[in-house]
Amino acid sequence: MKRLAAGVVLALPVLAHAAVTPAAPAPAVSAAGSLFQVFVGLVAVLLLIAATAWVAKRFGVTRPGAPGVLQVIGSASVGARERVVVVEVGESWLVMGVAPGRVNALATLPRGEAPPPSAPALNASFAAGLQALLEKSRLGDKRRGK
Repeated sequence: MKRLAAGVVLALPVLAHAAVTPAAPAPAVSAAGSLFQVFVGLVAVLLLIAATAWVAKRFGVTRPGAPGVLQVIGSASVGARERVVVVEVGESWLVMGVAPGRVNALATLPRGEAPPPSAPALNASFAAGLQALLEKSRLGDKRRGK
């Protein structure tokens, strides 16, 4: 057994030299090929991140913790970057003013009925204006003979 171990130890330098010496010359590496490979890898990673974010949003993945402790009931914009937000916490609603870098408690209300979510309706004046524009466009086409 000692002879076998001594033979392996003595053969190690020869094996190391054979592993370092290449049998055939290595092909030249193209800079454009390497750059393209890095670009494809970067695009693949970005697509993977986007797909993961989409799946998390689609299936409602949330952070671990107590779910439903805080729930936004509604909000309204009152300025360019200011909002009034109603948040449900336990059995009460908090009315808060939210601005960049600042949140102020405006009022505390007893828990009430949340309004049912409704589909946003088109503004009647916008719909009427769009209809008038379409009619005007049709009249212009008829006059030009189209």
